[in-house]
Amino acid sequence: MFTGIVEELGEVVAVEQLADASRFRLRGPLVTEGARHGDSIAVNGVCLTVVETGDGEFTADVMAETLKRSSLGALETGSRVNLERPMAVGGRLGGHIVQGHVDGTGTILERTPSEHWELVKVGLPPHLARYVVEKGSITVDGVSLTVVEVTDDWFTISLIPTTLDLTTLGLKQPGDPVNLEVDVIAKYVERLLGPNARENVK
Repeated sequence: MFTGIVEELGEVVAVEQLADASRFRLRGPLVTEGARHGDSIAVNGVCLTVVETGDGEFTADVMAETLKRSSLGALETGSRVNLERPMAVGGRLGGHIVQGHVDGTGTILERTPSEHWELVKVGLPPHLARYVVEKGSITVDGVSLTVVEVTDDWFTISLIPTTLDLTTLGLKQPGDPVNLEVDVIAKYVERLLGPNARENVK
C-alpha cells in the first residue's frame, strides 16, 4: 500500500530485455535504505518487487503484463523515475490509498505554466473515465494528485513547485506517456452496485 507521495527522484541505471519480461536496475539511495529481497518499491506508480539491492541501487523484474499495462516499457538507461516505499503501518496517509496497480496509461496533452503553479492536461483512456471525478484523487506516475477538471477523454491537474521540482512530472512533455491509477474505492463501489449487487450482499 502506498500514498502517492513520492519520496525520491531516481534513475534507471540499466535495462535488460528478457524473452517475455525486462529487468531494471534503478538508483534510489533513500528508498533502498534498509530494503531487502522481496520488499516492494513503487516505480512511477507501479509496485515492483526488489530482487537485489546494494550501493543505493536495486533490481526488479517486470513481467509482460506490467509492461503491457504501464509505461515502464518506454524506460531506458538514464530515465528519471518517481520512487516511493510502501506506507508504514501507523504512519500518516499524506496522499490517498494507492495500490501500485496501474489501470492504464495516459498521454500528456498540454502544459500551461503560471507564476506559482502549472496546469497539465492528460489524455484519459475511455475505460477509466467513469472513475475520475472533479476534485477527486488520481495517481499519475505514482504521484497522488487532485483532479481539477475532467471530461470523457481528458483531465487536468495543477502542479505546485514542489511537485514540479521533486518528481518526473516536472520533466514530462506533451506526447509523453504516464501511468494512471484511479481510486480503488470507486472500482469497488461500481462492482457492488453493478448488475450482481443483490447476489453480492446475500
